[in-house]
Amino acid sequence: MWGVLALDRDGRTLASLNQSQRMVPASNLKLITTGTALHYFGPDGRFRTRLGYTGQIKDGVLEGDVYIIGRGDPTLGARDSIALENERLFGLWKNLLTAAGIRAVHGRIVGDGSAYEGNLEHRSWGYDDIGTYYGTGTSALSFYANAIDFSVRAATPGEPVQVQQTYPETPWLHFQNHSVTGPEGTGNSLYLYTTDLAPYAELRGSFATDRRPKTEHFSNKFGALTCAYYFWKNLQESGWEVTGGYADIDRSGYIRNSGFVPEEKAGEPVVLGETVSAPMAAIARITNVRSDNFYAEALFRAMGEDRTGVAIYDSCLVAQRQVLTELGVNPDGVRQVDGSGLSRMNYVSPEWMVSYLQAMQRSPAFDAFLASLPHPGEGTLSAFLQGVAGRERVCIKSGSMDGVLCYSGYILADDGTPAVTLSIMTNHTTAAPAEVRRVLARLLKLLMEEI
Repeated sequence: MWGVLALDRDGRTLASLNQSQRMVPASNLKLITTGTALHYFGPDGRFRTRLGYTGQIKDGVLEGDVYIIGRGDPTLGARDSIALENERLFGLWKNLLTAAGIRAVHGRIVGDGSAYEGNLEHRSWGYDDIGTYYGTGTSALSFYANAIDFSVRAATPGEPVQVQQTYPETPWLHFQNHSVTGPEGTGNSLYLYTTDLAPYAELRGSFATDRRPKTEHFSNKFGALTCAYYFWKNLQESGWEVTGGYADIDRSGYIRNSGFVPEEKAGEPVVLGETVSAPMAAIARITNVRSDNFYAEALFRAMGEDRTGVAIYDSCLVAQRQVLTELGVNPDGVRQVDGSGLSRMNYVSPEWMVSYLQAMQRSPAFDAFLASLPHPGEGTLSAFLQGVAGRERVCIKSGSMDGVLCYSGYILADDGTPAVTLSIMTNHTTAAPAEVRRVLARLLKLLMEEI
């Protein structure tokens, strides 16, 4: 199934095929998430993480708990150029404690991710996907993009794959390796099966003997606890006394320790200060260039929580519809259930996508939105339109999953403004992705010649 619409700046149709057919957009959906987030928060908007405490401060000793209060920042502990390095981040938090007269903590470091209600993942995501780094789901307090890394190496066929957890440390996690080394040519089908309901994870699948050792990135369902653990560890290594260890808050509002035993209701902390993320424009740029599902879901849920006060997916959709209406786009023209496009329950037509991309040109945040889109040669477009003259004028987002390949965005004129707005979608393809991509590249080159 093909769907195509390309319009020039005067509204003239350059290409059209099944333009009104709703199709699965895959990561093309991130265009909607990043654009509406930039419009709503502004390019300079930022995520904020607060530090607070409960109890009393006496002679430099806090007789109580330190709270890390998350509000959705996806960059905490991340290995990104826009993220604060852990030493810098933890240093800022220690400065807040010191400024309050705290030099020791007779209590716990509590990771508070309670600002976001509901599941980490959307219910329609594949069971395999939710154990991967790209299906980890976001939370109010995350760490290292809620990912967990394992080094994997093939063993003798039929034997378990050699596995070693590398980063981050998760001392509470009960991990079992049920993977199998497969014969040559059988590929890599390793998946981590895990849940936030209990600290258990199983590695299943196979890894072929002709595969080189590598690092696999899986899902860590306990971002708030991981963040608390690493701050606690940093304090200990810095010579601070913290007697109560580390903990997080469960869905019922109880503090639970690393043994996952609920202890008492979380308190109302006194806020000492906050740290802020990189601007939304920088986060949107990484989201679109790298096609980062975690960052996209963070933007989506932050908009829902900020606009409605609730971060469950249904509330996020309410917020999204309101912002689309403000942009002058009919929200009934798209079926959106998540922020990243990982769900196959998302449906959008090329016609609606083009109307949305045109509306974004009228937004005060358009310059930031346009700058967030990759050019061929960047990110997921690293090998696209190689050797094509003028490809730097193409600003598009790719979207792909099994049987799906899409490109939507703009072709710019010499003055840097959009000359063509386009959306090209394919669904249910049985040909190899490389073959489909060659056809799409040919169509884009023809559209470039129309300018």
